[in-house]
Amino acid sequence: MAQNEQWTSKIGFILAAAGSAIGLGAIWKFPYIAGTGGGGAFFLVFLLFALLIGYPLLVGEFIVGRKGQDDAISIYKKMAPGSMWHLLGRVGVLIGILVLSFYSVIGGWIILYLFEALTGGLNGLSMDQYVQLFERIISDPAATLIGQFIFIALTVVVVAKGVQQGIEKVSKILMPVLFVLFLIIVVRSLTLEGAAEGMKFLLIPDFGQLTSESILFALGQAFFTITLGSSVMVTYASYLPKTQNLPRSAFSIIMMNLFVCLLAGLAIFPGVFTFGIEPSAGPPLVFIALPAVFGQMGFGLFFFIAFLILFLFAALTSAFSMIEIAVAVTAKKDPVKRQRYTWMFGLLIFVIGIPSALSYGLMADVKLFDKTVFDLVDYAASNVLMPLGALFTSLFISRKLKKSDLMREMKQGANVPVPFFHTWYFLLKYAAPAAIVVVFLDVLGVLDFIF
Repeated sequence: MAQNEQWTSKIGFILAAAGSAIGLGAIWKFPYIAGTGGGGAFFLVFLLFALLIGYPLLVGEFIVGRKGQDDAISIYKKMAPGSMWHLLGRVGVLIGILVLSFYSVIGGWIILYLFEALTGGLNGLSMDQYVQLFERIISDPAATLIGQFIFIALTVVVVAKGVQQGIEKVSKILMPVLFVLFLIIVVRSLTLEGAAEGMKFLLIPDFGQLTSESILFALGQAFFTITLGSSVMVTYASYLPKTQNLPRSAFSIIMMNLFVCLLAGLAIFPGVFTFGIEPSAGPPLVFIALPAVFGQMGFGLFFFIAFLILFLFAALTSAFSMIEIAVAVTAKKDPVKRQRYTWMFGLLIFVIGIPSALSYGLMADVKLFDKTVFDLVDYAASNVLMPLGALFTSLFISRKLKKSDLMREMKQGANVPVPFFHTWYFLLKYAAPAAIVVVFLDVLGVLDFIF
């Protein structure tokens, strides 16, 4: 990557960052986490976390990245020399590797489904047969590993080309098309027999369904879908010019993310209630409910194939950002090193992800803390490491960087009212850390002991 390479346009950066945020987090993970977490109540808590905690943190990470203009580890070293804050960047690299190790497994499932659709394996299936198909695919060791490898290889090919010709170029083409196709799917889904029940489940809160664990999941989902606490957005913002309006860009990304989460719910839950699927079915939800919805459409197979292709590319846009953190740290903006290190990290992530890929087949009986390897890595990264990373990021920004410097950086490229800055600073310094700590204490049972 050239020394001065940056995003070529504002919309290119927003779409690439939105691609990182949307991906599997919104389309695959949100529906099943909402299904297990209480539907509308979960969605409301998730929305509040995204706006009141996710947005301030996202703006903060943008400020750190653009101000530092370097990889995540080097930025923290420059801003806090002689301290341990550079560990935030190192943990971010670890999170990116861990997330992509299980994320690539789902990317492989999409590829395998696409193969089945193209070869006629999805023609005329009943609901039970969709369930059996999913179970057969994820339990086949060879198929899951091949799918995972192909997904990682596609990720590596794009990221190796750099920011402008790789990540940005692909994101600008694919993300708008995904929005359009998703709207078509939602329109069809809302005409299904169970549409009213599905909308009620997603949009009308039932707070009796909320637990401390589901609130933690909502917090983790906010971080996962917006890619916070992992230095992804710090890295992406390091390629920004000073003319970019950071608060507006962050708001656009948050709103696109919430909109796609809503679309995913509206696309899936009507089918869930129409075809008698349990909303709490878990990770398979999108792979079972959506094919059933498409099966009710005219030219359904054509639309499902188109959706799978775009779903794959949405997943890839998230994968780009996860591997980019490690590549940026090691390649140091050298285009030759970028290619070499991208392939090296791709191979490393594939190897680390093998136990996750085999978690529903050969290693189905291997469980830690009553979780498969896949579920454990997902839980550790999404609900522990990313919230903790976000906690320490908020502490670093609000306590290590001067308030005047933060205001100066935020105002570059943006006409920021003083009350807006002070509100943002309050949420970042007090609300975000407090919310993260309280949720963790509740899950650990500390609050029950105190009260």
